Amino acid sequence: MTVSIFVNLPVADLDRAVAFYEALGFEKNPMFSDETAASVKLNDAISVMLLTHAKWQGFTTRPICPPGSSEVSLALTCPSRDAVDAMVEAGAAHGGSADVNPPEDHGFMYQRTILDPYGHVWEPFWMDMSAIPDTTPRSADEGPQG
Repeated sequence: MTVSIFVNLPVADLDRAVAFYEALGFEKNPMFSDETAASVKLNDAISVMLLTHAKWQGFTTRPICPPGSSEVSLALTCPSRDAVDAMVEAGAAHGGSADVNPPEDHGFMYQRTILDPYGHVWEPFWMDMSAIPDTTPRSADEGPQG
């Protein structure tokens, strides 16, 4: 069985949240959507459940994080630097906030940040696995790191 993840997020305006995630490339799944919740699917393994505050409070008595706080950062791989930029720009054009943390370019890895309209942090990133620096500890007799 393939393991899937359903990230559950509280939102104040369900329609606005769905529009934001669809702009990022997620697809609404009507099977798990109604007037209190919407499932948006990125691929067969990753879905986000957008829950109205009332629905969210049916799952937990813990308070919803206030605006300006951060409870989690969700990183998503992208196939290229351009795809990272496109996701952040699409999110910013649909009610999100781009680059709340400075973009990071490490050569082998490129990352930016987008907040959804409710302050949930997403970090699309691209990484060239073949270019990751070798940081394996070596003993003095093994010579310099490569």
